[in-house]
Amino acid sequence: MKKTLSSVLGELKDIHHRISVKLYPLRLPDVPGQYVARTINERVLHTEDICSTIKQRGGFDGDPKRLMEYIESYYKEVAYQLCNGFAVSNGYFTLFPNVGGIFNSPKGGANEEEHPVTARFRTEIKLKALMKLIEVKVDSVATTNAYLHEFLDVHSDTINDTITGRSNFILTGNKIKVVGDPDVCGVFFIPTDEPDKRLKVEGRLTENFPSKIIGTTPMLVAPKSYRVEVVTQFAGSGSIMLKEPRTLASTFTLGIV
Repeated sequence: MKKTLSSVLGELKDIHHRISVKLYPLRLPDVPGQYVARTINERVLHTEDICSTIKQRGGFDGDPKRLMEYIESYYKEVAYQLCNGFAVSNGYFTLFPNVGGIFNSPKGGANEEEHPVTARFRTEIKLKALMKLIEVKVDSVATTNAYLHEFLDVHSDTINDTITGRSNFILTGNKIKVVGDPDVCGVFFIPTDEPDKRLKVEGRLTENFPSKIIGTTPMLVAPKSYRVEVVTQFAGSGSIMLKEPRTLASTFTLGIV
């Protein structure tokens, strides 16, 4: 018998979760409300981390290393079938392939630049039920004088989620234009577990405006996750610059595709 959302909620009634958010000013015209929430992400958890927490929480009494091998085999097969055009569901979410871009004629073929193939994510009933049990805690109102808002990874077409090496990105925010000492200022990607090994975007930024930066991600090292930082002396107007560079750091982390 197919389960309903209410029946799944009944099974999960003793489970409780909490997510912390910061509030950012809502800058869209003609939209009611003053703020929009952005989650405070501690870090990206990988397969090894999940296998370890399963053991710690008491839900699994086997060997975490063997479990990790099984899970890696499972996801390799998921990726293989996804690349063959199949959607794959596990009851919590469904992944399905998607071809982007616009076709001008049915006779023309697809190419990687104009019609990138990506994977889409759809929430299913089990995860929907869990999400209804989440308590949202407002941590604070974020400092809005200058901030990073969204990171769009063009290759995966995701926002504040994933990052692809040697791919274009679009970074939006407020007062983020990169100006000042070129040896210090720029766009950086910071490994969450090795923050001293920061990677700088090399070469000219395609666009460099107070509210939007477009550039190319440097080569990344898997399986790290990254935060984004913009270091700039931009003060918010024309020729005026800050005496010292300031650092704008993302509240989100990005996992390698």
